[in-house]
Amino acid sequence: MKTNAQLVWNTQSRHAGESMPCGGGDIGLNVWVEKGDLLFYLSRSGTFDENNAMLKLGRVRVRIEGRPFDKGDFRQELHLEDGSVIVSGGGVRIVLWVDVFHPVVHVSMESKTAVRMSAVYESWRYEDHVITDAVECRANSYKELQAFPITTYKDTVSFVGNRVQFYHRNRDDKEDIFDYTVRMEGMSAVKDQLYNPIRHNTFGGIMQGKGMIAGGNTDGQYADTKYRGWELRTSKQVKSQEITIGLHVAQTNTSKDWEEGLWALIKESKPVSKSLSNHVSIKISIEPSLGRRRSIKWWKQFWNRSYIHIDSKDAAVRTIDRNYELFRYQLACNAFGEWPTKFNGGLFTFDPCYVDSSKHFSPDFRAWGGGTMTAQNQRLVYFPMLKNGDGEMLKAQFDFYMRMLHNASLRSRVYWNHVGACFTEQIENFGLPNVTEYHPKRPAGTDPGVEYNKWLEYEWETVFEFCLMMLDEQRYDGVNLQKYLPFIDSCLSFYDAHYHKFDAQGHYIFYPTSAAETYKLTYNSTTVIAAMQTILQRLIVVAPDPKWDTMLAHLPPIPFGEYEGHTTILPAEKWERIQNRETPQLYPVFPWGIYGIGKPGLDTAINTYKYDPQAVAQWDYAGWKQYSIFAARLGMTADAAKLSVLKFKDGPHRFPTFWGPGFDWTPDHNWGGSAMIGVQEMLLQTDDRKIYLLPAWPGEWDVSFKLHAPYQTTVEAVVKGGKVVSLKVTPKEREKDVIYPGRGYD
Repeated sequence: MKTNAQLVWNTQSRHAGESMPCGGGDIGLNVWVEKGDLLFYLSRSGTFDENNAMLKLGRVRVRIEGRPFDKGDFRQELHLEDGSVIVSGGGVRIVLWVDVFHPVVHVSMESKTAVRMSAVYESWRYEDHVITDAVECRANSYKELQAFPITTYKDTVSFVGNRVQFYHRNRDDKEDIFDYTVRMEGMSAVKDQLYNPIRHNTFGGIMQGKGMIAGGNTDGQYADTKYRGWELRTSKQVKSQEITIGLHVAQTNTSKDWEEGLWALIKESKPVSKSLSNHVSIKISIEPSLGRRRSIKWWKQFWNRSYIHIDSKDAAVRTIDRNYELFRYQLACNAFGEWPTKFNGGLFTFDPCYVDSSKHFSPDFRAWGGGTMTAQNQRLVYFPMLKNGDGEMLKAQFDFYMRMLHNASLRSRVYWNHVGACFTEQIENFGLPNVTEYHPKRPAGTDPGVEYNKWLEYEWETVFEFCLMMLDEQRYDGVNLQKYLPFIDSCLSFYDAHYHKFDAQGHYIFYPTSAAETYKLTYNSTTVIAAMQTILQRLIVVAPDPKWDTMLAHLPPIPFGEYEGHTTILPAEKWERIQNRETPQLYPVFPWGIYGIGKPGLDTAINTYKYDPQAVAQWDYAGWKQYSIFAARLGMTADAAKLSVLKFKDGPHRFPTFWGPGFDWTPDHNWGGSAMIGVQEMLLQTDDRKIYLLPAWPGEWDVSFKLHAPYQTTVEAVVKGGKVVSLKVTPKEREKDVIYPGRGYD
């Protein structure tokens, strides 16, 4: 099924805040045309500096003599079917695309008449920058100013023959954020055993164009940031020109090793043995046409995996269709990243002044850090990939946790001398809590393993949602679970060891715990109980072991209460205070699936949604709010539809799915992820082998869709006037498991 979402702009943009995403593999570009120049930011997965900020790789400015884009026939198009952006006007056409399988950006220009063309690599990190604004520190893992200077160190940028080479290499001549965190969190005794992704991390690339020559340097200021440029220009007038930018991220012993690694990635032959500077005559030999064909083929199969196309007279409802696909495209641009897509902007952040006019920082800024991952937000980015059939994209998020398993296990051993991995809510890419959230100035006698933070203390259960994703990936796609079993085992073992005290009924005493960031110092948190119950029940089936049965037997029951004479789910048996705006009393509905369509106790879950005063007070659609998901899973069609329309309405920027900042930053990827999950659950819900079709879909919304279900199953349907007029289930024998109105329930 060809994607039907297309985006065309017929006027230039005013600034980077009106940019359009383009990408592939694990590279993202923000593309826009401003005052006749084509500009784009370069981003790639894993660009963490000494402070654990996620830095951009620079900006490219393409200029053509005669300024053809200032003519009246300007057009900028996003082509989702092949992942490209095409800019045209005045007889000139430029195609931008990223090779999905090689880290190379392609810029292809064609002109009806011969023209001169230049490409300028622009860097704002041409000199060291000492951070003096406390807010700017939110982009890194210090989060606030320290007694010592926090410096974003300059990149190395130079002409290498007729190319521009640029890279940032993390220094090791002084304490960096990893060293500081280890020292301040009392982990120095095991420092040499800890995984460290910061040390010698090196990222950058090389820009070149056949027949282009070095043209010297330029200087200027864009938005709030001064920059220096390195220009390549055509040596004569041309009718066509190809520019390629190869990008590389790696931890290497020397910058020379990084150069050789870059060259090995972007050329067909074996890695060179000398510095790139000695190979100035070698051209990038990944044949553009071959790479283009392979990339187009990948995008085609990507869009064929799943789709949702809605037909409605209501323009707001049709927006769901378009924006669902636009956001899915943003996620696909990091399909093969070593690091997961960040909830707070992904690969597509831009100058912060265009998000918040009070923030006058460089394009590297994003709130909530670069290498810091907030689990409650990250999960919403990745859960929708299951029903979309994008299981291969889950690997980056799973690998993130697998790499940190050893460090998280060492925390338990150092702090409490017991087994199991303790993963905190705001966690660094090296598996320790963010140092400021840990709070270095904690009072004497504070438990050294607990974050001294009123939002985050004892919030360790969110990792179970990634355990659930691993189990779901096995159930959906049949992948081998053995790789992930030690991880899931360690997460469960932590709770068994840490709370190995029992009440009179033989149940764990889960105290102190937390129910998300909202209900604090809880006794028997519902989020902990529901998580362990679901995961243990799943493990007993797929990986039988007596210890799972023992843990399950020790779990206390989910606590209940009563509001206005209605039985409801409580967030915990008891709690000391309410700190945030989440609704963990509905987590047994999503993500844990204990209550829902066709399951016992549905009325209790609906009562919680409708009558619990805290649940009612937090009803909303913005950011990571999950009420569209809750409503869909409870079969509350009117609420699910209303909230999904609100979730999917165009964001505040020119590109419709650059939502936010919400509670986080722009583009808000957990806003988009939660919106996708809600619509998926309106169309299709599953309970092991049961497949519920249209459990919360409005009868007046005609739709055709293809979604994935457990046991390597796809469901394709056409729905008109509330009736299923076409249904195709693959494999066919799974059709008997499909239940829909008029076929099993009303």
